[in-house]
Formats: sequence, structure tokens, C-alpha cells
Amino acid sequence: MSLDDKVTPLRPKRPCPECGKASAREHYPFCSARCKDIDLNRWLKGAYVIPGRDGEEEEDDSPKPGPGPKDAG
Repeated sequence: MSLDDKVTPLRPKRPCPECGKASAREHYPFCSARCKDIDLNRWLKGAYVIPGRDGEEEEDDSPKPGPGPKDAG
């Protein structure tokens, strides 16, 4: 039994999420710089979107109504 047989890899081997080929250490989890760039381009174009709740941003960004002006009369 060699020393390499006793070493547990830090990351499990997984296929490339773009093309399914074996992933490469220098481009993990992708197999190549090309697949890595394809994925980055999809993020930058907005193809991957994390859904949020409808109207959540509008409620947080709007100023909260304060007390109305008092009549001086």
C-alpha cells in the first residue's frame, strides 16, 4: 500500500457542470477555462437569477411615513 492510497482528496471528483467531462484541478469545478468562461458569461448576462420575494425591495427602500404636519390654528 503506497502513501497515495491513504490520502483522502479534499474535494470529491465531480463532472464539469457545463459539459459533463471530468473536472480539472486548476479550473475546478470546471474542466477547462472555456467552460469556466461560459458559466461566467451566463452570470454576467443574467441567465442565472436568484429569485426574491415580490415587492420586498420596494418596501425596504421607501421612506417610512412620519407624523403629519400639525395644524397651527
